[in-house]
Amino acid sequence: MSLRHLRAIVRKEVQHIMRDRATLILVLVTPTAMLFLMAFALAVDIKHVPIAVLDYDRTPTSRSLIRRVTEGNDLDLYTEVGSLDEVNRLLVGGDVKAAMVIGAAFEDDLMSLRGMPLQVVIDGTEPKTGGFVVERVGGQAEAFVGEVLARQIQVHGVSLDSLQPIDLRVRALYNPALKPRVDMVPGLISMVLGFPALSVALTLAHEREHGTLEQVLVTPVGRVEFLLGKMIPYVIVGLVNVIVIPMVARATFHIPFNGSFPLFFLLSALFLFAILGVGMVVGVFTRTQPAALALSFLVIFFPGFFLTGIFFPIVSMPEVMRVESLGMPGTHYAVITRGLFLTGVGLDVLWPYAIMLVGLCVGFTAIAVFFFRKKLG
Repeated sequence: MSLRHLRAIVRKEVQHIMRDRATLILVLVTPTAMLFLMAFALAVDIKHVPIAVLDYDRTPTSRSLIRRVTEGNDLDLYTEVGSLDEVNRLLVGGDVKAAMVIGAAFEDDLMSLRGMPLQVVIDGTEPKTGGFVVERVGGQAEAFVGEVLARQIQVHGVSLDSLQPIDLRVRALYNPALKPRVDMVPGLISMVLGFPALSVALTLAHEREHGTLEQVLVTPVGRVEFLLGKMIPYVIVGLVNVIVIPMVARATFHIPFNGSFPLFFLLSALFLFAILGVGMVVGVFTRTQPAALALSFLVIFFPGFFLTGIFFPIVSMPEVMRVESLGMPGTHYAVITRGLFLTGVGLDVLWPYAIMLVGLCVGFTAIAVFFFRKKLG
């Protein structure tokens, strides 16, 4: 392989990126913009959900429960109603997403240890919001009942601890507030950094369509030199995003970064070479830009969305899908980004994923080189 030929191809591709405004925006601006869009759209922290309350009991105890459930920023008391018909009207009109119905004997049943007549009515058209309301009301109601019963038991001189054989204490590591965005944003980085691969595939197809590839085919530049020369500029631009995106993640989404940034930079370079290898394979097998665009989404982005473990646990997938996910660079890079951002692990933990990225980089690049022909037709 001639370094002089490689430098020539790299210089040519850099000039193309700098002169083509659409390509420059796609590889330099789009990853950060997509991180913003996807983080806000897919990792929403649910807050200020409007609910209605139907209180048949109307006792100081039921009023205390209402205040307890609606305190904070999670659930907002939209209104109190007097019948289930009003609850249905508000749910149908979209004014509220759920309603809490307190039974007529709430205080008496609670104090006499006969249970707690409490019902939550949710809007089933938005199951995620409804599930959040059920979880929030259930948690607050459980805590409220515990406090009320503790006071009642202590009046009789009995220790509450003696009545609780199980002392369950939950401790959430690395994401104490269990916010979805803290977990999802590091994983999304593996998706947004895939846009340079799309550019590589489109560039190869563009040169075929416009005949500029013919000028390269008649030169002594080899296949390896040509394909590596096309990849390297996009890796360099991608590494710019590797510097910018963690800064954006910390400043905008308050995502912690507990690992080594030089290690993150190095492993990100491996990922970029691997994902660009996929883009090269797509570009080698397509002849037009629309075909390259469609195939890139089918091969890179759609599987990256569903099979890399960002949104759905890989262990829950069928065995065939789990095997397929191992052949995707984003699967291993998502583990790397979460490990470096959240848990702060080092290469002693991440080395298997780094080796997989090296293997995928070599494998995809070899496929592209093997099937790329320096001849027309």
